[in-house]
Amino acid sequence: MLSSQDMQEAAAHGRSVKAVYVYEAPVRLWHWVNALAISVLALSGWFIASPLPSQPGEASDNFLMGYIRFAHFAAGYVLLVGFIGRVYWAFVGNHHARQLFVLPIFNGTWWKEVVFELRWYLFLERDPKKYVGHNPLAQFSMFTLFLTTTLFMIVTGFALYGEGTLEGSWSHTLFTSWVIPLFGQSQDVHTWHHLGMWVMGLFVLVHVYAAIREDIMSRQSMVSTMLSGWRLFKDDKP
Repeated sequence: MLSSQDMQEAAAHGRSVKAVYVYEAPVRLWHWVNALAISVLALSGWFIASPLPSQPGEASDNFLMGYIRFAHFAAGYVLLVGFIGRVYWAFVGNHHARQLFVLPIFNGTWWKEVVFELRWYLFLERDPKKYVGHNPLAQFSMFTLFLTTTLFMIVTGFALYGEGTLEGSWSHTLFTSWVIPLFGQSQDVHTWHHLGMWVMGLFVLVHVYAAIREDIMSRQSMVSTMLSGWRLFKDDKP
């Protein structure tokens, strides 16, 4: 099993390294469970914000919106528990597990790499650079967009959930009691929570596009790496 340090050492001696183990099983499991939870949250949240215009039969004979709300609440719990587990693994996992939570903002070289990757994604650079973990731009985007949005959605979502569980419940005590007053009123939290869904949706679209694009253009595995844990490097074009 090769680490990124092994790869750099091999490159310094002119040796070609074809694969490096990057993402451990808990990170990969969290990624896919998180993706499923976000999908359920987005779909159910859409119907909560814009309910179906009609439902056949007597209202007392069906529980459609109740099931939709239950799916939303359950997926919210999955998102929260998964996030706590991911924070834990950042401490006990390998150094790639910590990339999501730490930005080397005082490293000038890192910022230059961010700019280079931005130029690469804008088709202003012809030769891609290869990274064992997240490239600097991806790391920046994951932190500023995904991580902060996820945390925002957890806080605002459980603040709204706590309104239903009422005063004295854990969600009301930890979230509702201060989040609602901070935003002004419940409807304001609903609005910001709804906007957060669109931010997360936009991030997901760009994330999927970037992963597939890199798989094709940078000659290194992206999608399969989150399945196997191994980053595979193809031979450079002659």
